[in-house]
Formats: sequence, structure tokens, C-alpha cells
Amino acid sequence: MKRICIIFLLSIIISLTALGLSLGASSGSVTNSEFLRIHIRADSNDDSAQAVKYLVRDKIVEYLTPRVAGYETSVEAAEGVKALLGEIEREAELVLEKNGFFYGASASIKTERFPTRIYGEYTLPAGEYTALIINLGAGAGDNWWCVIYPPLCFTSPSGKNIVYKSKICEIIKNWEKKRKG
Repeated sequence: MKRICIIFLLSIIISLTALGLSLGASSGSVTNSEFLRIHIRADSNDDSAQAVKYLVRDKIVEYLTPRVAGYETSVEAAEGVKALLGEIEREAELVLEKNGFFYGASASIKTERFPTRIYGEYTLPAGEYTALIINLGAGAGDNWWCVIYPPLCFTSPSGKNIVYKSKICEIIKNWEKKRKG
């Protein structure tokens, strides 16, 4: 009888521990679906193609920054950006053509795999994320990626960081405080 009671108590403890761990992992945790990323691929690895990629990046960041500022979820941001795909392509093509490149640009919203990336105090783990994909020409060169929503790494053309208030960032900070405290 004593052995049955011990087994019963151990199984309750194990069950409660497993339940507590799963609840703790789900409350306040951040998932890949809470982000909208951006991925700009240069036409090639030629120095000129890489240089124009950064000019396109600057223009797209400038174009998107005021448009995504009001979004409250990554889904809302993805839908808003999806509605702007034609304009995003035109903005990219204008920069390309102004700099003597006529190979065009394409923009789409897709799910892609990204490596682990650190943005200031935040780390996004490797995994699949919804992203705005911009291919310049063949899109076969080195690329640049970042986060549109919440806008964790957009900078102004002057190179100074733009400061945003984001509900996602506040949730992360509050969750970290609770976890540490």
C-alpha cells in the first residue's frame, strides 16, 4: 500500500511539474508568428549590385516606416504591406534605374527560414518567419534582412536609430522581468 501511495504521489508531482512547465512556456513567450521580417536580395555579388542594394534598403525603410508605425499585430502589418507590394516594387525600381540598373525588382510576402539574429537586446531564434521578400534582378547576391514588425532595426538615412514603442517589445520586457523577479 505504501508503495502504491508513493507511486501515486510521484505521478501527481510529475504531472503537475509537466503542466507547470507547459503553462510557463506558453504564457508570455514570443513566437515567430509575432514578427514580420524583410529580406532584400541583391542581383549579384558584384560591388555595384551590393551598393545599390543598400540604396534600395534605405528607400524601402524610408517608405515603410510611416506606413507600419500604426500596426498593432504582425498579421495586420503583413496584410498592410501585402497591399503595398506594387508600390514597394516601384520604389525599388526607381532607385535601381536612378543608379543605372534596369533589371527590375519583385516583392512578395512569403514564409522563409532565417538564421538566429540579435537586434540590440532582442534575439530572434532561427526558424521560419513571414517576410517581405524583395528580389533585385535575379536576386542571386548577398542579402540584407531585418524586422518590419515590430520595427526592431530600422534606422534613419542619417544612420541614427529610430526609437519605437512596440506592444511586442513591452510584452517581452514584462515577461523577462517576471521571469527574473
